[in-house]
Amino acid sequence: MQPAFPYPDPSLENSRTTDWLLGIPLYIYAVVFSSLCIIWGLIWDISWHMSIGRDGLFSAPHVVMYVGAVVAGLVSGYQILSLTFSKNQLEKQSYVRFWGVFYGSLGAMYCVWGALAMLASAPFDDWWHNAYGLDVQILTPPHTILLLGMMMVQFGAMIGVLALQNRAASLTNQEHFDDSQTRQHQAFRLKLLFAISAGLLLAVLFTLVSEEIGPWTSHHSSFYITAAIAFPFYLLAVGRASLLRYPITTIAAIYTIVLLIPNWVLPLFPATPKLGPVLNPITHYQAFAFPLLLVIPGFVLDKLMNRFSAVSGSGKMNDWLLSVLAGVVFIALLVPTQWVFGEFLHTSAAARNWFFFSDSWGYNNPPDWQYRYAFHPGLLEKTPEFLKGIGIALLISIVSARIGLFWGNWMRRVQR
Repeated sequence: MQPAFPYPDPSLENSRTTDWLLGIPLYIYAVVFSSLCIIWGLIWDISWHMSIGRDGLFSAPHVVMYVGAVVAGLVSGYQILSLTFSKNQLEKQSYVRFWGVFYGSLGAMYCVWGALAMLASAPFDDWWHNAYGLDVQILTPPHTILLLGMMMVQFGAMIGVLALQNRAASLTNQEHFDDSQTRQHQAFRLKLLFAISAGLLLAVLFTLVSEEIGPWTSHHSSFYITAAIAFPFYLLAVGRASLLRYPITTIAAIYTIVLLIPNWVLPLFPATPKLGPVLNPITHYQAFAFPLLLVIPGFVLDKLMNRFSAVSGSGKMNDWLLSVLAGVVFIALLVPTQWVFGEFLHTSAAARNWFFFSDSWGYNNPPDWQYRYAFHPGLLEKTPEFLKGIGIALLISIVSARIGLFWGNWMRRVQR
């Protein structure tokens, strides 16, 4: 079967070299851009709630997120419809058929469904605010629909890139493959686009659990139990699916940068609270949260994957054993890293600056609260209790890692 995404014809080599698209469909760039709009709009929205309070259906952060949804929905919908009404039956066979009528890539379908969920959540959220007032937590019913839609769009972007990456990789093993410079650039760009899309989804995943893993909880075992649930499965899945040499490190670095940029930029702009009570009279946007240092366990996980992964040839290790090793390593590195760094962020005066922004504080919180820069006694544990919690986190991390490797094996086979 002729693949739907072949490498460029050698006769087009010169023109392709100067083509910034490098033969990659434009909608792939569009959905990755949509994924970026979603996470930056989300961070801006959280900062807006911390700094201004009052918002509306078309507040600036919401518009940024809606742009992400609309762009992803439209370009993916166009891709599906153009393929559905195409007379090229051979090309259709290279894609997924759903509802017995439509043809399209798996990523495009996820993007359409996610965009519809995001746009449907907007009037629901507006009604919720009018009926019940301000949100007191992230996971309200309309926000849950919104977050699921966001993650579905971002997952669609990631799967869309992944399918092209895997097709390109499969072509490199064919006899007619010509190792040209254009093809190398194309393959590298697909690897990089996958890492970017995976890093953007990781940023939303962090935001989803951020209330449970703030620096103020870094000396409590619940922090590490939550992290064990949320991160090993994802890091190992995208690490197994990526073709980069150090994919988990790269993806963790991208997630870190993506979260830090809006947290560094937004406080440069003025913001005045518009809802009471104003207990902290701020004058500019407040930053959201410093990301976890996932790049540290990520680097060691990459080393393990490169050395023992079941797809790496000699030195391979069974995925069950690899998941045990990876789960132990993740917790063994995360606990000391975040224990020390979390204490620094929460208590040290050296962290109260533009870079670490630990002095960020919402307008409706009293600035003189006694535990603003100190650990609350309720979030500290005795050593036996803490060690018991870490033991639970360790077991969860191993199970999470195994699920991640299983999921990653599936993603390596995605080509539609």
